[in-house]
Amino acid sequence: MQIGMVGLGRMGGNMARRLMRGGHEVVAFATDAASVTQLASEGATGATTLDDFTRKLRQPRHAWVMVPAGEATEQVVMDLAKRMERGDAIIDGGNSSFKDSMRRAEALEPKGIQYLDAGTSGGLWGLREGYCLMVGGPRVAFERIEPLLRALAPDRGYLYTGPSGSGHFTKMVHNAIEYGMMQAYAEGFEILKSSAFGLDLAAIAELWNHGSVVRSWLLELVHSALEKDPTLEKIRGYVEDSGEGRWTLAHAIESAVPAPVIALSVMERFRSRQEDSFGNKLLAALRHQFGGHAVRET
Repeated sequence: MQIGMVGLGRMGGNMARRLMRGGHEVVAFATDAASVTQLASEGATGATTLDDFTRKLRQPRHAWVMVPAGEATEQVVMDLAKRMERGDAIIDGGNSSFKDSMRRAEALEPKGIQYLDAGTSGGLWGLREGYCLMVGGPRVAFERIEPLLRALAPDRGYLYTGPSGSGHFTKMVHNAIEYGMMQAYAEGFEILKSSAFGLDLAAIAELWNHGSVVRSWLLELVHSALEKDPTLEKIRGYVEDSGEGRWTLAHAIESAVPAPVIALSVMERFRSRQEDSFGNKLLAALRHQFGGHAVRET
C-alpha cells in the first residue's frame, strides 16, 4: 500500500522505515531536506514540496502527519487539505489535543476528506519493537489503512477506538498514566539511593523485571539508564511535559473524576524546573515568623 509521510523526525522517520520493511511504498516529505534525501536513499520516494508530495500520491491519497502538536500540525493538516480531494485521508499520528482532532475532523468532513487521529506510542524503540496505535475517526478510513497499522504495530498492537478524537483522547490518558508510573519509579529509586546499604540500583531494576509485580518496559529503561550512569551525574533533574498530563487533569476536573496520582506527577514536573521557588522561600519565612525556626540565607 502507498502512504505519504509528512515529518521525518525521531518518530516519523522510523515509522516510514518500518512501513517500508513491511512492504509498503512511502512518499516522504519534511522541511528538513536532508532527512528526505536520507530516507530516499533507503527506498522511499522523496518529495520537495507539499505540491510535489500530493502529486506523487495515488488516489485515494493517504497522508500520515508526524510533526509537533499544535500550530505545526494545524498548518500541515490545513495545507494538505487544500491539496487533497474527496475520498482522501489525513492521519495525525502526533500528540494532538483530542479537542483539536475533533475540530479538524469536523472541518474536513464537508470536503469529503477523512481525518483519523492516531495516538502513537513506542518512542525511539518503535522501529524494532513496533508502535502501539490508538485510532479514532471514520471506520471506513480505519479499515482502509489497516494494512499500514499491521505493519507498524506488534501483534495485537493497534485498536479502532471509535469516533474522531477518541484515538488522541486514549493516548492522552495513556501518557498521563505514564507520568504517574515514572514518578513512582523515580521516588522509589531515590529512597533506595538514600539508604545506608550501598545498594546497586541498576541490579535492583534488572531484578524487579524478572517476576516482580512492578516489572515493565519503563523499568527496563530505568535499568538501562542506571547501568550507563549509576549516579546520573550528567543529567539535570529538569523534567519537561508535552501537555498530555495537563489535558488529562483538565478533563478529570471537568468530569469530576479524582486523579490525585496524575495530578501530583504533573506538579512534580513543574517543581523540577524551579531552582529556588518563591513558594519554598515563603514556607521557610513562615516557619521563622511563627516558631523562630532558623532560615538558610542566600
